[in-house]
Amino acid sequence: MSETSPETVSHAHAHARPHVRAGGRRKRRRVSGCIPVLLVLAVVAALLYFGFQRGRDFIEDQFGDPEDFAGPGKGSVTFQVHQGDSISQMGRNLEDAGVIASVEAFTDAASGDPDARGIQVGYYPLKKEMSATDVLDILTDPSQIITTRITVPEGLRVVDVVDRLVENTDFGHKAFESALDKPGRLGLPDYAGGDAEGYLFPSTYGFGPDETPTTMLRAMVDRWKQAAEEADLEGAAARLGYTPHELMTVASLVEAEGRGDDMPTIARVIYNRLENPGTAGTTGMLQLDATVNFAHGRGIGARTTAEDRQIDSPYNTYQVVGLPPGPIESPGDAAIQAAANPADGDWYYYVTVNLKTGETKFAETPEEHSRNVQELNEYCQTSKAC
Repeated sequence: MSETSPETVSHAHAHARPHVRAGGRRKRRRVSGCIPVLLVLAVVAALLYFGFQRGRDFIEDQFGDPEDFAGPGKGSVTFQVHQGDSISQMGRNLEDAGVIASVEAFTDAASGDPDARGIQVGYYPLKKEMSATDVLDILTDPSQIITTRITVPEGLRVVDVVDRLVENTDFGHKAFESALDKPGRLGLPDYAGGDAEGYLFPSTYGFGPDETPTTMLRAMVDRWKQAAEEADLEGAAARLGYTPHELMTVASLVEAEGRGDDMPTIARVIYNRLENPGTAGTTGMLQLDATVNFAHGRGIGARTTAEDRQIDSPYNTYQVVGLPPGPIESPGDAAIQAAANPADGDWYYYVTVNLKTGETKFAETPEEHSRNVQELNEYCQTSKAC
């Protein structure tokens, strides 16, 4: 066995150590150098991908077709168009309700439809996931509006109006009576004194699904305000020397007592009797059967008896001088116009001589009136209308 000299050992160690270390370092540098490159490449790729996606989305938003459902839709949605809604606002509401896929699809469809500007306020029957054009076809068709149509004819008392509303809605008498007990919510004029009698205007109304007794009655009062404004009710009252409430009372009497072209003449008879008591045998009392019937709480148009006229009531114009306390029924446009613009003449009496045709005769003297009453009596002997 040969011995190794120190020089030989040192040389061998010196030769071997660098080889091992050099090899180890080169291996570690190769791994650590690749990782950053791969990370950079991954980040660049991700940025390129998301940049591409966003660019594509932008291009589609700018130049592509907006998202839209194919239709025809499913389920049921009752959609409301509010007063003042713009096309864009409708689109947002439709999208929120799940009816359309995007606001843009609806606004694009509306921009090409000239009827879109005429979309009316109301409720419409739609579905979920409809195409924008199908939605627009419904919204531009007024016949599609969901309403409960109720016709209130002229000459009804408040109790009659309530009966009609109860018959045609899901609300009962108590609900409407409760609404009438809160007149401040109905928009009645101050001079009505909280009483809706005479101020529920006769017309045909369309009520939506969310209507309440209060909103229904308020709609009738609002329609009365329109008629009163058209007739210049307050101006006419000042010109004639009455309050607006008194003029409405006269209008209700005219509605109860006359029809058509006779209304302005009947209004003049009422004013003549009020303003000239003692003339032509009058006493300042109107002596109208309609007010007596109202006092009895029955139909306005019945002919009264001597016993009927004995009722103790401020509405008994056979016993009380002047106007009754307020309207006895709801007058329409013609009656309000007649009260505001009575005919010129010296009539103090009138009587309907044919209850079927409504023929009415006017008189300036008691004698002439007596002859007309006799004509009515003869008519009643052969007619069941009396």
